[in-house]
Amino acid sequence: MTTLTRAARAVTPSQPWYREPWPWFLMAGPAIVVVAGIITYVLAARTENALVVDNYYKEGLAINRVLDATRNAGAQGYRARLAWTPQGGARVSLSAEVALPERLQLIFVHPTHARYDNTVPLIRVAPGEYSAARTQDDAGELQRGSSRWYVRLQDEAGTWRLTGEWDLNREARKVLNTDSR
Repeated sequence: MTTLTRAARAVTPSQPWYREPWPWFLMAGPAIVVVAGIITYVLAARTENALVVDNYYKEGLAINRVLDATRNAGAQGYRARLAWTPQGGARVSLSAEVALPERLQLIFVHPTHARYDNTVPLIRVAPGEYSAARTQDDAGELQRGSSRWYVRLQDEAGTWRLTGEWDLNREARKVLNTDSR
């Protein structure tokens, strides 16, 4: 037997390629990337993209109205104390240097999903006191959506507004003024 024949026998694999670990190890990386790409596509297709605004130019122009409403609240001295019960009742004590409106809106804005946003209409029940009784379904929507909300209190026309953040599970009451966060 020649030296070449002995060297050829030593190099010849004794198993088929698919029983060797290295081909599988080298194919695992691209296979994982393909699976991750499919999962990413499915998540992107099924999840709403509420943080992206369709008409950003129009939204940018509307910021002036928002800033004016906040300035109006500060100039007129609006201050509110909010209370929320687990049964879904909202109570607001409002004070200002001007005449108070008959109706208010308490708007709960979810930090990421617009489908959970909720508006609570408030009616004056006494001077400076407003109340709204929500149904159990509405209160459940607020609890399912999140415990932390951006809240906005405003009149129906939107001429003034007070804003802040409210964690309903940690705080039963919240004070809103033009400096609230």
